[in-house]
Amino acid sequence: MVNPPDTDELCDLARMTGIKGVYRNVHLHALNLKETAIRHAHSMGKRYDECNFIVCHIGGGISISAHKHGKMIDGYDIVGGEGMMAPTRCGAVPVAEVLNYLEAGHTIKEVRGMCMKTGGFVDLLGTSDAIEVCNRAAAGDKAAARAWDAMLYQINKYIGSMATVLGGKVDGILLGGGMVHNKGLVKSIEDNCGWIAPVSAYPGEFELEAMAAGAIRVLDGEEEAKTYTGVPVFQGFDD
Repeated sequence: MVNPPDTDELCDLARMTGIKGVYRNVHLHALNLKETAIRHAHSMGKRYDECNFIVCHIGGGISISAHKHGKMIDGYDIVGGEGMMAPTRCGAVPVAEVLNYLEAGHTIKEVRGMCMKTGGFVDLLGTSDAIEVCNRAAAGDKAAARAWDAMLYQINKYIGSMATVLGGKVDGILLGGGMVHNKGLVKSIEDNCGWIAPVSAYPGEFELEAMAAGAIRVLDGEEEAKTYTGVPVFQGFDD
């Protein structure tokens, strides 16, 4: 196994919430995010641990993460209702509105589904197909155009938030995932976030290659093999 979705390298401040005993976790596309960062660093003639990147996976689910000197120090729990709206996920929603939604007769099971597979475009438009949404928007479907533009707005906003996590010292904004084939999406990020750092697009995924590359790094002695115990890295603060 290499860089699974629950890879936890968060800095301590990223773990905190305003509820005692409730902490932030990350569940995101760590395998593709890290491989994209490693490859881009190599293209710059540097090592991953020498660079700071904002790395995005933009597909059926969307991950945006801050990478500082080889560690993914912040990101979002995209299966827990954090971050931006995605084709299949609701993204961040005010807690009070979720409570109102439940009080209106919806179930906890429905809400969990919205976080993982039935939110986003699926709930708003009845489809998870980004190409279909774009085509509908181009044909004059106002709801489709609004949902697509809202998703782009949120992607750009969350990229900006990761720039602050890195103190503005960003070597590149890297985009991977299937929706990066959409030139309009890439242009939106270039137009809105290009002032932060150069934007580089890697359409599609490196996930199979990433697993092979991880094994090769261990065999070559570049990286130590990790033991996955199933026990969370973070168990709470001592004080």
